[in-house]
Amino acid sequence: MALRCDETPQWVALQAHFSAQGRSLDLRRSFAEDADRFAHFSMQAPQVFADLSKNLWDRQTEALLLQMAQACQLERQRDALLGGQAVNTTEGRAAMHTLLRRPAGRHLPGDEPWVAAALAQVHATLDAMLAYAEAVRADEAITDVVNIGIGGSDLGPQMAVLALEAQRVPGKRFHFVSNIDGHELHRVLRQVQPERTLFLVASKTFTTQETMTNARSALAWFKAQGGSDVARHFTALTCNVEAARAWGITTSFGFWDWVGGRYSLWSAIGLPIAIAIGREGFRALLAGAHAMDEHFRTAPLHANLPVRLALLDIWYRNFHGFSSRCIAPYHAGLRRLAAHWQQVEMESNGKRVDKAARVLPLATAPVLWGEPGCNGQHAFFQMLHQGTDVLPLEIVAVRQHTHGLPEHHEMLLANALAQAQALMLGRASADGHRHFPGNRPSSFLLLEALTPQSLGALMALQEHRVFTSGSLWGINSFDQWGVELGKQLAQDLQQRLRTGDASGLDASTAGLLKKLA
Repeated sequence: MALRCDETPQWVALQAHFSAQGRSLDLRRSFAEDADRFAHFSMQAPQVFADLSKNLWDRQTEALLLQMAQACQLERQRDALLGGQAVNTTEGRAAMHTLLRRPAGRHLPGDEPWVAAALAQVHATLDAMLAYAEAVRADEAITDVVNIGIGGSDLGPQMAVLALEAQRVPGKRFHFVSNIDGHELHRVLRQVQPERTLFLVASKTFTTQETMTNARSALAWFKAQGGSDVARHFTALTCNVEAARAWGITTSFGFWDWVGGRYSLWSAIGLPIAIAIGREGFRALLAGAHAMDEHFRTAPLHANLPVRLALLDIWYRNFHGFSSRCIAPYHAGLRRLAAHWQQVEMESNGKRVDKAARVLPLATAPVLWGEPGCNGQHAFFQMLHQGTDVLPLEIVAVRQHTHGLPEHHEMLLANALAQAQALMLGRASADGHRHFPGNRPSSFLLLEALTPQSLGALMALQEHRVFTSGSLWGINSFDQWGVELGKQLAQDLQQRLRTGDASGLDASTAGLLKKLA
Protein backbone atom coordinates (compact mmCIF):
# COMPACT_ATOMS: atom_id res chain seq x y z
CA MET A 1 0.00 0.00 0.00
CA ALA A 2 1.30 3.46 -0.88
CA LEU A 3 2.42 5.81 1.85
CA ARG A 4 -0.07 8.31 3.19
CA CYS A 5 1.09 11.91 2.76
CA ASP A 6 1.68 12.37 6.51
CA GLU A 7 3.91 9.27 6.55
CA THR A 8 6.42 10.70 4.07
CA PRO A 9 9.68 12.50 4.99
CA GLN A 10 8.42 15.49 3.02
CA TRP A 11 5.58 15.98 5.48
CA VAL A 12 8.05 16.90 8.21
CA ALA A 13 9.86 19.20 5.79
CA LEU A 14 6.57 20.85 4.86
CA GLN A 15 5.74 21.43 8.52
CA ALA A 16 9.10 23.10 9.04
CA HIS A 17 8.68 25.15 5.87
CA PHE A 18 5.21 26.26 6.94
CA SER A 19 6.47 27.37 10.35
CA ALA A 20 9.45 29.21 8.89
CA GLN A 21 7.93 30.77 5.77
CA GLY A 22 4.54 29.48 4.71
CA ARG A 23 2.53 30.82 7.62
CA SER A 24 3.78 34.37 7.09
CA LEU A 25 3.90 34.47 3.28
CA ASP A 26 2.66 37.82 1.94
CA LEU A 27 1.36 37.75 -1.62
CA ARG A 28 2.12 41.40 -2.23
CA ARG A 29 5.75 40.92 -1.27
CA SER A 30 5.94 37.66 -3.24
CA PHE A 31 4.85 39.39 -6.45
CA ALA A 32 7.28 42.23 -5.84
CA GLU A 33 10.18 39.83 -5.35
CA ASP A 34 9.36 37.39 -8.17
CA ALA A 35 8.71 38.96 -11.56
CA ASP A 36 7.87 35.53 -13.00
CA ARG A 37 5.41 34.49 -10.28
CA PHE A 38 2.38 34.71 -12.58
CA ALA A 39 4.10 32.72 -15.32
CA HIS A 40 5.25 30.02 -12.91
CA PHE A 41 1.94 29.57 -11.13
CA SER A 42 -0.34 29.74 -14.17
CA MET A 43 -0.80 27.17 -16.90
CA GLN A 44 -2.97 26.12 -19.81
CA ALA A 45 -4.59 22.70 -19.62
CA PRO A 46 -7.14 21.35 -22.12
CA GLN A 47 -9.90 24.01 -22.37
CA VAL A 48 -8.98 25.51 -18.97
CA PHE A 49 -6.45 28.22 -18.14
CA ALA A 50 -5.56 28.43 -14.44
CA ASP A 51 -3.94 31.26 -12.53
CA LEU A 52 -2.80 29.94 -9.15
CA SER A 53 -0.37 32.78 -8.45
CA LYS A 54 -2.62 34.55 -5.92
CA ASN A 55 -2.37 31.62 -3.52
CA LEU A 56 -0.38 31.41 -0.30
CA TRP A 57 2.49 29.28 -1.57
CA ASP A 58 5.87 29.74 -3.19
CA ARG A 59 8.13 27.64 -5.38
CA GLN A 60 9.65 25.84 -2.43
CA THR A 61 6.20 24.94 -1.12
CA GLU A 62 5.19 23.44 -4.44
CA ALA A 63 8.49 21.60 -4.82
CA LEU A 64 8.09 19.94 -1.43
CA LEU A 65 4.46 19.04 -2.20
CA LEU A 66 5.52 17.48 -5.50
CA GLN A 67 8.20 15.44 -3.75
CA MET A 68 5.57 14.30 -1.27
CA ALA A 69 3.28 13.20 -4.12
CA GLN A 70 6.08 11.17 -5.65
CA ALA A 71 6.79 9.54 -2.29
CA CYS A 72 3.10 8.56 -2.16
CA GLN A 73 3.49 6.91 -5.60
CA LEU A 74 0.83 9.15 -7.06
CA GLU A 75 1.60 8.18 -10.66
CA ARG A 76 1.12 4.50 -9.80
CA GLN A 77 -2.19 5.23 -8.08
CA ARG A 78 -3.32 7.32 -11.07
CA ASP A 79 -2.43 4.54 -13.50
CA ALA A 80 -4.33 2.02 -11.38
CA LEU A 81 -7.44 4.21 -11.59
CA LEU A 82 -7.21 4.77 -15.34
CA GLY A 83 -6.34 1.15 -16.10
CA GLY A 84 -9.38 -0.32 -14.36
CA GLN A 85 -7.87 -1.77 -11.19
CA ALA A 86 -10.18 -2.21 -8.19
CA VAL A 87 -9.32 1.13 -6.58
CA ASN A 88 -12.70 1.16 -4.80
CA THR A 89 -11.31 -1.15 -2.15
CA THR A 90 -14.28 -1.37 0.24
CA GLU A 91 -16.59 -2.50 -2.58
CA GLY A 92 -13.96 -4.46 -4.52
CA ARG A 93 -14.45 -2.80 -7.88
CA ALA A 94 -12.98 -0.33 -10.32
CA ALA A 95 -13.92 3.34 -10.61
CA MET A 96 -13.74 3.44 -14.36
CA HIS A 97 -15.87 6.47 -15.25
CA THR A 98 -13.06 7.68 -17.53
CA LEU A 99 -13.85 4.72 -19.80
CA LEU A 100 -17.22 6.31 -20.53
CA ARG A 101 -15.49 9.12 -22.41
CA ARG A 102 -12.66 7.14 -23.96
CA PRO A 103 -12.87 6.90 -27.78
CA ALA A 104 -13.88 3.55 -29.26
CA GLY A 105 -10.96 1.18 -29.67
CA ARG A 106 -8.61 3.33 -27.57
CA HIS A 107 -6.56 1.14 -25.25
CA LEU A 108 -3.93 2.10 -22.69
CA PRO A 109 -0.80 0.07 -21.96
CA GLY A 110 -1.87 -0.58 -18.36
CA ASP A 111 -5.46 -1.64 -19.07
CA GLU A 112 -6.86 -4.55 -17.10
CA PRO A 113 -7.98 -7.49 -19.31
CA TRP A 114 -11.68 -6.73 -18.90
CA VAL A 115 -11.41 -3.16 -20.18
CA ALA A 116 -11.48 -3.85 -23.94
CA ALA A 117 -14.80 -5.68 -23.77
CA ALA A 118 -16.22 -3.05 -21.43
CA LEU A 119 -15.23 -0.26 -23.81
CA ALA A 120 -17.11 -1.98 -26.63
CA GLN A 121 -20.20 -2.21 -24.40
CA VAL A 122 -19.83 1.46 -23.47
CA HIS A 123 -19.94 2.55 -27.09
CA ALA A 124 -22.80 0.22 -28.00
CA THR A 125 -24.88 1.74 -25.19
CA LEU A 126 -23.73 5.25 -26.05
CA ASP A 127 -24.74 4.85 -29.71
CA ALA A 128 -28.17 3.53 -28.74
CA MET A 129 -28.72 6.26 -26.16
CA LEU A 130 -27.70 9.04 -28.57
CA ALA A 131 -29.95 7.64 -31.31
CA TYR A 132 -32.84 7.74 -28.86
CA ALA A 133 -31.92 11.30 -27.85
CA GLU A 134 -32.04 12.40 -31.48
CA ALA A 135 -35.47 10.81 -31.90
CA VAL A 136 -36.78 12.72 -28.87
CA ARG A 137 -35.26 15.95 -30.14
CA ALA A 138 -37.07 15.48 -33.46
CA ASP A 139 -40.38 14.62 -31.80
CA GLU A 140 -42.29 17.91 -31.80
CA ALA A 141 -45.09 16.36 -29.74
CA ILE A 142 -42.73 16.18 -26.74
CA THR A 143 -42.29 19.64 -25.26
CA ASP A 144 -41.18 18.78 -21.72
CA VAL A 145 -38.54 16.39 -20.39
CA VAL A 146 -38.71 15.62 -16.67
CA ASN A 147 -35.66 13.94 -15.13
CA ILE A 148 -36.43 12.12 -11.87
CA GLY A 149 -33.29 11.18 -9.95
CA ILE A 150 -31.23 12.22 -6.96
CA GLY A 151 -27.57 12.77 -6.15
CA GLY A 152 -25.41 11.99 -9.15
CA SER A 153 -28.51 11.23 -11.21
CA ASP A 154 -29.61 14.83 -10.74
CA LEU A 155 -26.77 17.20 -9.84
CA GLY A 156 -24.47 16.55 -12.79
CA PRO A 157 -27.12 16.38 -15.54
CA GLN A 158 -28.98 19.39 -14.16
CA MET A 159 -25.80 21.45 -13.92
CA ALA A 160 -24.79 20.57 -17.50
CA VAL A 161 -28.21 21.24 -19.04
CA LEU A 162 -28.32 24.66 -17.37
CA ALA A 163 -24.75 25.46 -18.35
CA LEU A 164 -25.25 24.58 -22.01
CA GLU A 165 -28.45 26.54 -22.50
CA ALA A 166 -27.00 28.29 -25.56
CA GLN A 167 -26.71 24.91 -27.31
CA ARG A 168 -30.08 23.58 -26.13
CA VAL A 169 -32.69 22.29 -28.57
CA PRO A 170 -35.50 24.83 -29.10
CA GLY A 171 -39.08 23.93 -28.29
CA LYS A 172 -38.35 21.76 -25.26
CA ARG A 173 -38.24 22.54 -21.56
CA PHE A 174 -36.17 20.55 -19.08
CA HIS A 175 -37.21 19.91 -15.48
CA PHE A 176 -35.34 18.12 -12.68
CA VAL A 177 -37.05 16.51 -9.71
CA SER A 178 -34.88 15.08 -6.94
CA ASN A 179 -36.20 16.15 -3.54
CA ILE A 180 -38.68 13.83 -1.86
CA ASP A 181 -40.50 16.97 -0.76
CA GLY A 182 -43.71 16.73 -2.78
CA HIS A 183 -43.70 20.48 -3.39
CA GLU A 184 -40.95 19.99 -5.97
CA LEU A 185 -42.77 17.34 -8.02
CA HIS A 186 -46.09 19.20 -7.64
CA ARG A 187 -44.51 22.39 -9.00
CA VAL A 188 -43.24 20.56 -12.10
CA LEU A 189 -46.44 18.62 -12.77
CA ARG A 190 -48.45 21.85 -12.75
CA GLN A 191 -46.38 23.05 -15.71
CA VAL A 192 -46.63 20.02 -18.00
CA GLN A 193 -49.22 18.01 -19.93
CA PRO A 194 -49.11 14.20 -19.90
CA GLU A 195 -49.35 13.76 -23.67
CA ARG A 196 -46.45 16.17 -24.26
CA THR A 197 -44.08 15.03 -21.50
CA LEU A 198 -41.27 12.49 -21.37
CA PHE A 199 -40.28 11.26 -17.89
CA LEU A 200 -36.76 9.91 -17.36
CA VAL A 201 -36.50 7.72 -14.25
CA ALA A 202 -32.83 7.59 -13.25
CA SER A 203 -31.90 4.94 -10.68
CA LYS A 204 -29.20 2.31 -11.17
CA THR A 205 -31.08 -0.29 -9.11
CA PHE A 206 -34.60 1.07 -9.69
CA THR A 207 -34.98 0.99 -5.90
CA THR A 208 -33.65 4.40 -4.78
CA GLN A 209 -36.29 5.50 -2.26
CA GLU A 210 -36.58 9.16 -3.18
CA THR A 211 -36.44 8.56 -6.92
CA MET A 212 -38.92 5.70 -6.96
CA THR A 213 -41.38 7.55 -4.72
CA ASN A 214 -41.30 10.54 -7.07
CA ALA A 215 -41.55 8.26 -10.10
CA ARG A 216 -44.56 6.40 -8.70
CA SER A 217 -46.33 9.68 -8.03
CA ALA A 218 -45.49 10.91 -11.54
CA LEU A 219 -46.83 7.68 -13.04
CA ALA A 220 -50.02 7.93 -10.97
CA TRP A 221 -50.47 11.55 -12.09
CA PHE A 222 -49.88 10.55 -15.71
CA LYS A 223 -52.59 7.88 -15.58
CA ALA A 224 -54.99 10.08 -13.62
CA GLN A 225 -54.65 12.75 -16.31
CA GLY A 226 -55.68 10.26 -18.99
CA GLY A 227 -52.22 9.12 -20.05
CA SER A 228 -52.14 5.55 -21.30
CA ASP A 229 -48.96 5.04 -23.34
CA VAL A 230 -46.44 4.54 -20.54
CA ALA A 231 -43.89 3.05 -22.95
CA ARG A 232 -43.83 6.29 -24.97
CA HIS A 233 -43.74 8.71 -22.06
CA PHE A 234 -41.46 6.95 -19.55
CA THR A 235 -37.85 5.87 -20.05
CA ALA A 236 -35.63 4.21 -17.45
CA LEU A 237 -31.95 4.87 -16.87
CA THR A 238 -31.20 1.76 -14.87
CA CYS A 239 -29.49 -1.62 -14.73
CA ASN A 240 -32.70 -3.24 -13.43
CA VAL A 241 -34.48 -3.61 -16.74
CA GLU A 242 -36.96 -6.17 -15.38
CA ALA A 243 -38.17 -3.81 -12.65
CA ALA A 244 -38.64 -1.04 -15.19
CA ARG A 245 -40.54 -3.36 -17.50
CA ALA A 246 -42.94 -4.19 -14.64
CA TRP A 247 -43.90 -0.51 -14.73
CA GLY A 248 -44.66 -0.73 -18.42
CA ILE A 249 -41.37 0.95 -19.38
CA THR A 250 -39.90 -0.69 -22.45
CA THR A 251 -37.04 1.72 -23.20
CA SER A 252 -34.14 1.41 -20.78
CA PHE A 253 -30.48 2.36 -20.90
CA GLY A 254 -28.13 0.83 -18.36
CA PHE A 255 -24.63 1.31 -17.03
CA TRP A 256 -22.18 -0.65 -14.92
CA ASP A 257 -21.23 -1.15 -11.27
CA TRP A 258 -17.88 0.56 -11.92
CA VAL A 259 -19.74 3.83 -12.57
CA GLY A 260 -20.17 5.73 -9.30
CA GLY A 261 -23.26 7.90 -8.97
CA ARG A 262 -21.41 11.21 -8.83
CA TYR A 263 -19.55 10.27 -12.02
CA SER A 264 -22.56 8.90 -13.88
CA LEU A 265 -23.49 11.88 -16.06
CA TRP A 266 -21.04 10.49 -18.66
CA SER A 267 -23.20 7.35 -18.92
CA ALA A 268 -26.85 6.84 -19.81
CA ILE A 269 -27.63 9.09 -16.83
CA GLY A 270 -26.55 11.86 -19.21
CA LEU A 271 -29.58 11.25 -21.45
CA PRO A 272 -31.22 14.59 -20.53
CA ILE A 273 -27.97 16.31 -21.53
CA ALA A 274 -27.94 14.43 -24.83
CA ILE A 275 -31.55 15.40 -25.54
CA ALA A 276 -30.75 19.01 -24.70
CA ILE A 277 -27.57 19.43 -26.77
CA GLY A 278 -27.79 16.58 -29.26
CA ARG A 279 -25.56 13.74 -30.38
CA GLU A 280 -22.62 15.85 -31.48
CA GLY A 281 -22.86 18.08 -28.42
CA PHE A 282 -22.76 15.10 -26.07
CA ARG A 283 -19.81 13.61 -27.94
CA ALA A 284 -18.04 16.97 -27.59
CA LEU A 285 -18.72 16.89 -23.84
CA LEU A 286 -17.10 13.45 -23.67
CA ALA A 287 -14.20 14.61 -25.84
CA GLY A 288 -13.48 17.55 -23.56
CA ALA A 289 -13.42 15.27 -20.53
CA HIS A 290 -11.21 12.75 -22.34
CA ALA A 291 -8.73 15.50 -23.23
CA MET A 292 -8.44 16.30 -19.51
CA ASP A 293 -8.10 12.57 -18.77
CA GLU A 294 -5.15 12.43 -21.15
CA HIS A 295 -3.62 15.53 -19.61
CA PHE A 296 -3.94 13.96 -16.16
CA ARG A 297 -2.50 10.68 -17.44
CA THR A 298 0.48 12.01 -19.38
CA ALA A 299 1.53 15.42 -18.03
CA PRO A 300 4.40 15.39 -15.55
CA LEU A 301 3.28 16.18 -12.04
CA HIS A 302 4.74 19.68 -12.01
CA ALA A 303 2.76 20.57 -15.16
CA ASN A 304 -0.40 18.62 -14.32
CA LEU A 305 -3.29 20.92 -13.44
CA PRO A 306 -5.42 18.45 -11.41
CA VAL A 307 -2.31 17.52 -9.43
CA ARG A 308 -1.27 21.13 -8.78
CA LEU A 309 -4.77 22.01 -7.58
CA ALA A 310 -4.87 18.97 -5.29
CA LEU A 311 -1.47 19.81 -3.80
CA LEU A 312 -2.71 23.32 -3.10
CA ASP A 313 -5.81 21.84 -1.46
CA ILE A 314 -3.64 19.74 0.87
CA TRP A 315 -1.42 22.73 1.69
CA TYR A 316 -4.48 24.74 2.66
CA ARG A 317 -6.36 21.99 4.51
CA ASN A 318 -3.52 20.42 6.48
CA PHE A 319 -1.09 23.25 7.01
CA HIS A 320 -3.02 26.53 6.91
CA GLY A 321 -6.05 24.80 8.44
CA PHE A 322 -8.56 26.29 5.99
CA SER A 323 -11.72 24.25 6.38
CA SER A 324 -13.71 25.45 3.37
CA ARG A 325 -13.38 26.69 -0.19
CA CYS A 326 -15.76 29.08 -1.91
CA ILE A 327 -16.69 28.48 -5.56
CA ALA A 328 -17.77 31.60 -7.45
CA PRO A 329 -18.62 30.97 -11.12
CA TYR A 330 -18.88 34.24 -13.01
CA HIS A 331 -21.34 32.85 -15.53
CA ALA A 332 -25.06 32.40 -14.88
CA GLY A 333 -25.05 29.09 -16.73
CA LEU A 334 -22.75 27.65 -14.06
CA ARG A 335 -25.14 28.48 -11.22
CA ARG A 336 -25.30 24.82 -10.13
CA LEU A 337 -21.56 24.21 -10.43
CA ALA A 338 -20.88 24.59 -6.70
CA ALA A 339 -23.61 22.06 -5.86
CA HIS A 340 -22.17 19.53 -8.32
CA TRP A 341 -18.62 20.04 -7.08
CA GLN A 342 -19.82 19.70 -3.49
CA GLN A 343 -20.92 16.16 -4.21
CA VAL A 344 -17.82 15.24 -6.22
CA GLU A 345 -15.51 16.41 -3.43
CA MET A 346 -17.38 16.04 -0.16
CA GLU A 347 -18.98 12.66 -0.90
CA SER A 348 -15.67 11.37 -2.24
CA ASN A 349 -13.22 12.65 0.36
CA GLY A 350 -15.38 13.37 3.40
CA LYS A 351 -13.84 10.38 5.18
CA ARG A 352 -12.26 9.92 8.61
CA VAL A 353 -10.43 6.64 8.01
CA ASP A 354 -7.89 5.57 5.42
CA LYS A 355 -8.03 2.55 3.12
CA ALA A 356 -6.86 0.31 5.97
CA ALA A 357 -9.69 1.66 8.18
CA ARG A 358 -7.20 3.51 10.38
CA VAL A 359 -8.54 6.72 11.90
CA LEU A 360 -6.80 9.59 10.14
CA PRO A 361 -4.69 12.01 12.19
CA LEU A 362 -5.32 14.79 9.68
CA ALA A 363 -8.24 16.63 8.12
CA THR A 364 -9.59 15.62 4.71
CA ALA A 365 -12.18 17.23 2.41
CA PRO A 366 -12.95 20.91 2.95
CA VAL A 367 -16.49 22.24 2.83
CA LEU A 368 -17.32 23.48 -0.67
CA TRP A 369 -19.93 26.19 -1.07
CA GLY A 370 -20.73 29.14 -3.25
CA GLU A 371 -23.01 31.09 -5.54
CA PRO A 372 -22.54 32.80 -8.89
CA GLY A 373 -20.79 36.14 -9.04
CA CYS A 374 -21.83 38.91 -8.83
CA ASN A 375 -24.65 37.64 -6.54
CA GLY A 376 -22.21 36.42 -3.92
CA GLN A 377 -20.55 39.84 -3.78
CA HIS A 378 -23.76 41.17 -2.24
CA ALA A 379 -24.17 38.24 0.13
CA PHE A 380 -21.06 36.59 1.60
CA PHE A 381 -18.07 38.36 0.03
CA GLN A 382 -18.08 40.70 3.04
CA MET A 383 -16.78 37.75 5.07
CA LEU A 384 -14.20 36.83 2.42
CA HIS A 385 -12.70 40.30 2.55
CA GLN A 386 -13.03 41.31 6.20
CA GLY A 387 -14.10 38.26 8.20
CA THR A 388 -12.00 36.63 10.90
CA ASP A 389 -11.56 33.42 8.85
CA VAL A 390 -9.46 33.17 5.72
CA LEU A 391 -11.59 31.40 3.09
CA PRO A 392 -9.90 30.56 -0.23
CA LEU A 393 -11.94 31.64 -3.24
CA GLU A 394 -12.07 29.84 -6.57
CA ILE A 395 -13.31 31.98 -9.45
CA VAL A 396 -14.51 30.33 -12.67
CA ALA A 397 -14.87 32.78 -15.56
CA VAL A 398 -15.67 32.53 -19.28
CA ARG A 399 -14.08 34.95 -21.75
CA GLN A 400 -16.75 34.83 -24.46
CA HIS A 401 -20.48 35.38 -24.06
CA THR A 402 -23.48 34.34 -26.16
CA HIS A 403 -26.13 36.85 -25.07
CA GLY A 404 -25.36 39.85 -27.25
CA LEU A 405 -25.03 42.24 -24.31
CA PRO A 406 -21.29 43.05 -24.33
CA GLU A 407 -21.44 45.75 -21.67
CA HIS A 408 -22.89 43.24 -19.21
CA HIS A 409 -20.13 40.75 -19.90
CA GLU A 410 -17.42 43.38 -19.63
CA MET A 411 -18.78 44.38 -16.23
CA LEU A 412 -18.99 40.73 -15.13
CA LEU A 413 -15.36 40.00 -16.04
CA ALA A 414 -14.20 43.24 -14.45
CA ASN A 415 -15.87 42.17 -11.22
CA ALA A 416 -14.24 38.74 -11.34
CA LEU A 417 -10.80 40.31 -11.78
CA ALA A 418 -11.49 42.96 -9.14
CA GLN A 419 -12.50 40.49 -6.44
CA ALA A 420 -9.30 38.46 -6.83
CA GLN A 421 -7.25 41.66 -6.87
CA ALA A 422 -9.00 43.14 -3.84
CA LEU A 423 -8.61 39.95 -1.80
CA MET A 424 -4.88 39.97 -2.46
CA LEU A 425 -4.07 43.68 -2.19
CA GLY A 426 -6.53 44.78 0.46
CA ARG A 427 -6.65 48.45 1.47
CA ALA A 428 -5.12 50.05 4.52
CA SER A 429 -7.23 52.48 6.51
CA ALA A 430 -6.96 54.08 9.92
CA ASP A 431 -10.68 53.45 10.22
CA GLY A 432 -10.91 49.78 11.13
CA HIS A 433 -14.34 49.46 9.53
CA ARG A 434 -12.83 50.41 6.18
CA HIS A 435 -9.61 48.44 6.53
CA PHE A 436 -9.14 45.47 4.20
CA PRO A 437 -6.28 43.23 5.41
CA GLY A 438 -5.64 41.68 1.99
CA ASN A 439 -3.28 38.73 1.50
CA ARG A 440 -6.32 36.51 1.04
CA PRO A 441 -5.99 33.70 -1.51
CA SER A 442 -7.86 33.01 -4.73
CA SER A 443 -7.54 30.82 -7.80
CA PHE A 444 -8.81 31.84 -11.23
CA LEU A 445 -10.02 29.23 -13.73
CA LEU A 446 -10.77 30.62 -17.17
CA LEU A 447 -12.62 29.04 -20.09
CA GLU A 448 -12.48 30.61 -23.53
CA ALA A 449 -16.17 29.83 -24.07
CA LEU A 450 -18.77 27.74 -22.26
CA THR A 451 -19.18 24.85 -24.70
CA PRO A 452 -19.80 21.13 -24.28
CA GLN A 453 -16.08 20.51 -24.75
CA SER A 454 -14.91 23.07 -22.20
CA LEU A 455 -17.55 22.01 -19.68
CA GLY A 456 -16.47 18.39 -20.04
CA ALA A 457 -12.86 19.34 -19.39
CA LEU A 458 -13.80 21.46 -16.37
CA MET A 459 -15.80 18.64 -14.77
CA ALA A 460 -13.08 16.05 -15.41
CA LEU A 461 -10.55 18.45 -13.90
CA GLN A 462 -12.49 18.46 -10.64
CA GLU A 463 -12.83 14.67 -10.63
CA HIS A 464 -9.08 14.13 -11.03
CA ARG A 465 -8.24 16.82 -8.50
CA VAL A 466 -10.41 15.08 -5.90
CA PHE A 467 -8.93 11.66 -6.70
CA THR A 468 -5.43 13.08 -6.31
CA SER A 469 -6.04 14.62 -2.91
CA GLY A 470 -7.84 11.47 -1.78
CA SER A 471 -4.93 9.31 -2.91
CA LEU A 472 -2.46 11.44 -0.98
CA TRP A 473 -4.64 11.29 2.14
CA GLY A 474 -4.74 7.51 1.68
CA ILE A 475 -8.54 7.29 1.54
CA ASN A 476 -10.96 5.51 -0.77
CA SER A 477 -12.59 8.31 -2.75
CA PHE A 478 -15.16 6.01 -4.37
CA ASP A 479 -17.42 4.68 -1.64
CA GLN A 480 -20.07 6.66 0.25
CA TRP A 481 -21.16 4.66 3.26
CA GLY A 482 -22.00 7.89 5.03
CA VAL A 483 -25.26 8.25 3.10
CA GLU A 484 -26.68 4.96 4.41
CA LEU A 485 -27.38 5.32 8.14
CA GLY A 486 -29.79 8.24 7.94
CA LYS A 487 -31.74 6.57 5.13
CA GLN A 488 -32.06 3.36 7.15
CA LEU A 489 -33.30 5.19 10.24
CA ALA A 490 -35.78 7.14 8.12
CA GLN A 491 -37.56 3.92 7.13
CA ASP A 492 -38.27 3.13 10.79
CA LEU A 493 -39.27 6.70 11.61
CA GLN A 494 -41.64 6.90 8.66
CA GLN A 495 -43.61 4.00 10.15
CA ARG A 496 -43.53 5.65 13.58
CA LEU A 497 -44.93 8.89 12.12
CA ARG A 498 -47.99 6.91 11.06
CA THR A 499 -48.49 5.20 14.43
CA GLY A 500 -47.07 7.79 16.83
CA ASP A 501 -44.99 5.05 18.50
CA ALA A 502 -42.00 6.74 20.16
CA SER A 503 -40.94 3.78 22.30
CA GLY A 504 -37.20 3.14 22.44
CA LEU A 505 -36.25 6.48 20.90
CA ASP A 506 -33.95 9.07 22.43
CA ALA A 507 -35.78 11.89 24.21
CA SER A 508 -35.19 14.48 21.50
CA THR A 509 -36.32 12.28 18.59
CA ALA A 510 -39.32 11.08 20.63
CA GLY A 511 -40.33 14.64 21.45
CA LEU A 512 -40.07 15.77 17.84
CA LEU A 513 -41.96 12.69 16.66
CA LYS A 514 -44.88 13.57 18.93
CA LYS A 515 -44.91 17.10 17.52
CA LEU A 516 -44.96 15.82 13.94
CA ALA A 517 -47.13 12.69 14.15
